[in-house]
Amino acid sequence: MLAQTKAQGVTKTVAEHLVDFLERRDVRHVFGLCGHTNIAVLAAMADSPIDFVTVRHEQIASHAADGYARVTGKASVVLSHLSPGLTNCATGVANAALDCIPMVVIAGDVPTHYYGKHPHQEVNLHADASQYEIYRPFVKRAWRVDRADLMADILEKAFHLAESGQPGPVLVNVPMDIFSEVIASDSFDRIASNTRSLIKPSIDDETAQRIVDALAQSDSPVLYVGGGILLSDASAELEAFADIMQIPIAHSLMGKGAVRDDHPLVLGMTGFWGTELVNQACLSAETILAIGTRFKEADCSSWYPGYTFNVPGSKIIHIDIEPSEIGRNYPTEIGAVADAKAALTVLNRVAAKTFPKGRAVNPMAVKITEFRKTFAASNAKAATSDAFPMMPERILADVRRALPVDGILTTDVGWNKNGVGQQFDILTPGSILTPGGFATMGFGPPAAIGAKLAAPERTVLSLVGDGGFGQNPAMLATAVELELGIVWLVMNNNAFGTIAGLQKAHYGLTYGTTFPGEAGAPANGPDYALIAQAYGATGMRVDSANALLPALEAAFAMNRPVVLDVAMINNPTPTTGHWNILDIYSPEGGISHVST
Repeated sequence: MLAQTKAQGVTKTVAEHLVDFLERRDVRHVFGLCGHTNIAVLAAMADSPIDFVTVRHEQIASHAADGYARVTGKASVVLSHLSPGLTNCATGVANAALDCIPMVVIAGDVPTHYYGKHPHQEVNLHADASQYEIYRPFVKRAWRVDRADLMADILEKAFHLAESGQPGPVLVNVPMDIFSEVIASDSFDRIASNTRSLIKPSIDDETAQRIVDALAQSDSPVLYVGGGILLSDASAELEAFADIMQIPIAHSLMGKGAVRDDHPLVLGMTGFWGTELVNQACLSAETILAIGTRFKEADCSSWYPGYTFNVPGSKIIHIDIEPSEIGRNYPTEIGAVADAKAALTVLNRVAAKTFPKGRAVNPMAVKITEFRKTFAASNAKAATSDAFPMMPERILADVRRALPVDGILTTDVGWNKNGVGQQFDILTPGSILTPGGFATMGFGPPAAIGAKLAAPERTVLSLVGDGGFGQNPAMLATAVELELGIVWLVMNNNAFGTIAGLQKAHYGLTYGTTFPGEAGAPANGPDYALIAQAYGATGMRVDSANALLPALEAAFAMNRPVVLDVAMINNPTPTTGHWNILDIYSPEGGISHVST
């Protein structure tokens, strides 16, 4: 007779075990919308310390989860219903994927015993129970949980995969009967002591010395950084390396705010919407150390030589955690697969040993200071204009005055992204959340909800066009219900302004790109202040340029949901780079992306 038998674990439903698992991972918020396939999970969450952030549309949930993950630096969690719920979520999940944001999407599905029988809302046109395949093009992995005893291992793998390597979303697709199946906790107990995070790769001292020597021997080196700096929380390490080596910093759109914009060595954003200073500095660079960046099209002027980068010509050293990014768009002399923070830690140690007193101050710092003064002077007329509808430069200038140094800014697309990238100083690393690769209209307003939940003590402002705000105004209901102190500033030009300018420049009309009435005359369109009030938020329609700054200050002081509807002239964002669409639309050349 056995002296003792192993005690079986606690018996609960899979949904209850799931919630316990999330609690052990310190998940505090889950974003989503109910459906008949996921109510078992909601019931299990009811008495949990985890808050379920319910929304009126699943795209709001995925964008809010995206913003939440960017601020916390950890994988966010989305709970979705099947089919239409999952497809509604898809845009936000794809946006997170292209910006490398960690996210775990948990979706309900049809019962396993009804696979292929056309149960309510099943996706089975090409294979039975195949809804999880909808996400395959943009998630790191999509799992379909076919047995309850596999749930624990799949969840563990899902979080590790979402947060490791090049981060990104994953999907865990769960038939509703498996959520409700009762099992012992053995499989969950087995992984309870597993590591929460994986150690990230770095570089060795020999490689670091090669890089430091190559930069030191270069006449005109440039650091070119992307969103990987922010994803790995490497801003302090990057600034320290730039200071020791006295190398100017250029950045992609997603690298905006990797180091504060007023740092004496920050050149600015490259590419189509970059300034002449940064594009010329990159063009003339003998050696470029690229860290955590993909060299994407808009940042590289469609890879045309003579606009932003000249490669071959400049020598590229590329550090990225994803091997496939190295050498993808430009040939690389030294390529290292490593986490940005870990690599910069080694580079700083080697650089400090090689140059214990640091290197001599780079004369480029003086040029940067002079350019900033000249650029500010060239914008001064627009940035102080009393014109109404307002000049976009004046809106940005007043927002910068009102927003605290550590305030979080979410952008959308158009002037509020491109103009911000070019002209708006980010003074605290990681305090700007912008949609990069997918450039999703409608990202900014819900992302602000996630940002505020992640950092309730910080001021959060969403800068968005009227087109972007109109995508998902129902996010206001969630903000009001949760009493979130967020301000949305609608840059209202009564048009999809950037596209209207592009179409006008190349085709001489604005068909389908402007709303009824005159572009720049938002009085003809929806009253977003009244829409805000209908949801229970505070809505204010700014009626003069001089009224904006006081309205912003009053809105921040309210500490509740506020929408500011601000009429804006649709002026173009200045450009010095290039974009291939100009050649496609006007192959003879000589036409800008905007009408003047």
